[in-house]
Amino acid sequence: MRLVTREEYREFLRNHEFVEIENVKVRLNREWRIDSFAPKNFTPEEWSVWSFPDRGNWATHVGDYRGNWSPYIPRNLILKYTKEGDTVCDPMVGSGTTLVECKLLNRNGVGVDINLDAAMVTMNRLDFNYKPLDGDYSAQQKVYVGDARNLDLIPPQSVDLVATHPPYWGIVPYSKNRVSGDLSHLRFDEYVQSMGEVAHECFRILREGKHCAVLIGDTRRHRHYIPLHLVVLNKFLEAGFVLKEDIIKLQHNMKTSREKWRAHTYDFYKIAHEHLYIFRKPEKDEDLTKLKLSLKWW
Repeated sequence: MRLVTREEYREFLRNHEFVEIENVKVRLNREWRIDSFAPKNFTPEEWSVWSFPDRGNWATHVGDYRGNWSPYIPRNLILKYTKEGDTVCDPMVGSGTTLVECKLLNRNGVGVDINLDAAMVTMNRLDFNYKPLDGDYSAQQKVYVGDARNLDLIPPQSVDLVATHPPYWGIVPYSKNRVSGDLSHLRFDEYVQSMGEVAHECFRILREGKHCAVLIGDTRRHRHYIPLHLVVLNKFLEAGFVLKEDIIKLQHNMKTSREKWRAHTYDFYKIAHEHLYIFRKPEKDEDLTKLKLSLKWW
């Protein structure tokens, strides 16, 4: 890991108007014109099925980065599982959606991405002035270039919430020039192993009793279903987490062609949901006997 400094970002901005992620140009804005800093009529989710037909465009949230998640997701997670001044980590930060919400909600954010271009998009999305008039505001956002499998600059038990949206195997190659270690273009066996390493790092940096949220979807090969969500479930339970929630997140306006291509001519249904797993790190010496069925029992 290495910290992306303000000076490095400014130099990058001088030399780049765009970055390209999976053949899509993402603009680096010189000045953001922000209409609102929060969603209108926001109500926290209460049920285990989430649906956001309007993905959210407040502050600097833009839907031009393929594979990013709706800002409603980190907003709900941050409000439910943290308090102001807490630290949130997104170890695969992508375009910075999680950190923008940290900035707006007065949480310290730590974002990591293996792709320098993605880290610069995150820096750009954070490049706006914001300080609420009421109360104390001290949130700081830090962006690193690094590998989610080795978060070496993040101390053990220093994070209050991990919230992330890993790349799905074989769907969206997030690094145009194939950055070494990018999970989006690994072989399946490498992807499985890597998700285990990510899970152990998330467990290490998280404080006891705190939560880790991972959004993952499935795919299809040769007209048959591949349940990638089970890879995540297995690996995070093996790392020592307890399963707290399995939220079904419905998908809308999918840019990927993974299920659109010729689906009507074949005998399968288009995939239109993802799993948002909420894991909890047990307290030291916690009696987990009553939770044995929420642990890895098979």
